[in-house]
Amino acid sequence: MKSNSAEPLGQASAPVIAMTAQGLPEQAGALLRARAFAEPLLTSETLDTGENILAHADAVAGILHRIGGSEAMQAACYLVYACEHLNKPQEVITKAFGENFAQLAMETNKLVRVQRMARVAQNSALHAGSNAPMAQTAAAQTESVRKMLLAFSRDLRVVMLRLTSRLQTLRYFAASKLPVPVGLAKESLQVFAPLANRLGIWEIKWELEDLSFRFLEPDTYRQIARLLDEKRTGREASMEALRLQLASDLAGEGIVAMVQGRPKHIYSIVKKMRGKSLGFEQVFDVRALRIVVATVPDCYAALAWVHSHFAPISDEFDDYIARPKSNGYQSLHTVVRDQTGKPIEVQLRTQAMHDHAELGVAAHWAYKEAGTKGYGGVSASSEYDAKIAVLRQLLAWERDLAGVPEGQDAAAQDTAVLDDRIYVLTPEAAVVELPRGATAVDFAYSVHTSLGHRCRGAKIDGHMVPLNTPLKNGQTVEVSTAKEGGPSRDWLNPELGFLSSHRARSKVRAWFNAQAMGETVSKGREAVEKLLQREGKTAIKLDDLAAQLGFNSADDLFEVVGKDELSLRAIETVLRPPEPPPDPDEVPHLKKPRAAGNGGKGGVLVVGVDSLMTQLANCCKPAPPDLITGFVTRGKGVAVHRSDCSNLRNMIQRSGDRCIDVAWGSAPAKDSVYPVDVAIEAHDRQGLLRDISEVFTKEKMNVIGVQTQSIKGTAWMTFTVEVSESGRLAKVLGIVAELAGVRSARRR
Repeated sequence: MKSNSAEPLGQASAPVIAMTAQGLPEQAGALLRARAFAEPLLTSETLDTGENILAHADAVAGILHRIGGSEAMQAACYLVYACEHLNKPQEVITKAFGENFAQLAMETNKLVRVQRMARVAQNSALHAGSNAPMAQTAAAQTESVRKMLLAFSRDLRVVMLRLTSRLQTLRYFAASKLPVPVGLAKESLQVFAPLANRLGIWEIKWELEDLSFRFLEPDTYRQIARLLDEKRTGREASMEALRLQLASDLAGEGIVAMVQGRPKHIYSIVKKMRGKSLGFEQVFDVRALRIVVATVPDCYAALAWVHSHFAPISDEFDDYIARPKSNGYQSLHTVVRDQTGKPIEVQLRTQAMHDHAELGVAAHWAYKEAGTKGYGGVSASSEYDAKIAVLRQLLAWERDLAGVPEGQDAAAQDTAVLDDRIYVLTPEAAVVELPRGATAVDFAYSVHTSLGHRCRGAKIDGHMVPLNTPLKNGQTVEVSTAKEGGPSRDWLNPELGFLSSHRARSKVRAWFNAQAMGETVSKGREAVEKLLQREGKTAIKLDDLAAQLGFNSADDLFEVVGKDELSLRAIETVLRPPEPPPDPDEVPHLKKPRAAGNGGKGGVLVVGVDSLMTQLANCCKPAPPDLITGFVTRGKGVAVHRSDCSNLRNMIQRSGDRCIDVAWGSAPAKDSVYPVDVAIEAHDRQGLLRDISEVFTKEKMNVIGVQTQSIKGTAWMTFTVEVSESGRLAKVLGIVAELAGVRSARRR
């Protein structure tokens, strides 16, 4: 992402940052007081790297002093490490030095612990596969640390304290010649050096890169160092002569300039050789000079003089004054050949550009402390604008690491990226990323689903709090759990504020859905098993039955039955395969009724009995000319069934003596109609119900009832239609069966 803060430094540009994000108040003798406060606590203590903590703090304070850090910033170095050796560090430091010092010390100390845990995780992953704490891979934990560093960088003092502390740790390993943990060296090269580069602190960036590379690839480092040393004597003599000549000639042209040799950094040489597939002799900037002048016009005047007296290499010129780098870096870069044809890189810049190139953000601390007139021609603007400028650089740095493409650089978007998430710690100092407004319940679910389900209480920084308390950046969160159990339905109530993250809410809903699903499946199983018993099909395998109905498993079938999404009649149609029509010669003829003129209900005559009450059975809905059989019921006369009715067969098995012969009347009423059920199976599509209904309407059949359900793209429909005789129904069902998508249409 490109920064909007990079204007030419000679045109009253906004500095990258004022001294601090919140302003660290100066106190009389703060540095001496802080060291005296920390000395008895730290004198005999060591860091996990083996460094004596007091000596480490002394060295970090020295680095800060050299790059322009105030006395108050140097004092904070000691308080950061004193935190771990105090019972109540926040209270003690606040009382002795003020709340601002205490906040800086506490937040920096938390970040120290996070990065320590990240290195432990990375080293564990290297030696034991994926057995890193919290089941995180080293890469995932390192990425979390990067984001944590970005989150804490709202207070930019934390960034500077960590950068200078890491530089001192690498210097310690270089001086002591002790083996360096791989995780520490990689983190320095992959996290800290890019951060220093984004903030423009090149002096720290170069040293972090060279020292990290020295530890990670010692053989390559020694090889390049040896090549540089072998050519040093002759190169230094010729470069010194050239330096003196340039200074003298420029002065003769009226250009006051400071000409100096530019130190070469081994890591940058290796990157250039690898990136461009060059040999050592092809690296142009092994021989390099830097020209520092007073003004921007002097830069271009000096460039013109250099190009007129040496042969420039056209493809090796870059104007970073007209087009600054995204971190604000400005200079003119050119490569020329001397009289012997050897390439020399020359950089030209103003003093302000030089200060910014070497110290970046740190250089502007000095500008602010110099007062409104500024330093080196650059004055400090408002702290808010300065903070936004640096936050943009930090966001760009994060995007560099994550590989996010450039182009989204609006200030509102930058701020939103920081404001929509927080980073909290587990008791083991592992990083957990959460949406802003998240609670301890969100935290528990982000660690593990089971932990979320059983969460019953929470501590934030050691203090008990309600579960719906919003978390803040950098807090340490600990949850207490029940041995078993599940979430509360209150957690899903947005007004109560227990859950903020969509992921946690989804897990709670899934738990309750699983509980309800168990009850639904049990209900469906019970209904299906009762149907099988009623149909005498208990031997059928449930999974086979589910497969016939288009389900993957019996539980899937039970689920839709339990939800009343599938009628049991649909299962009956599978259990009762269509029977071939009976041979007319084999159908027994009913006896002629005694009184043909006496018709029962619906034109049904009971053979041998006059004026006996009859009713058509609802289970099979007989209609002329169906073969029918009567069954004497208790108190309701004779129920007339179709002779092939399964319910009739079951009743005959139990009470066969109650069966009675019946027949359709010879002269039924002119307007008599009979309700019959029609079962239709079809591919579900838009307009299917309308098309089927139109067929019945066109054939003058009145539809008095419809039941439909769609399961996995298949529509199951039951139409109840009124017919005067069932023979005509077969023709109508043949028309329905020809409709698009209809697989079968038959009478039930």
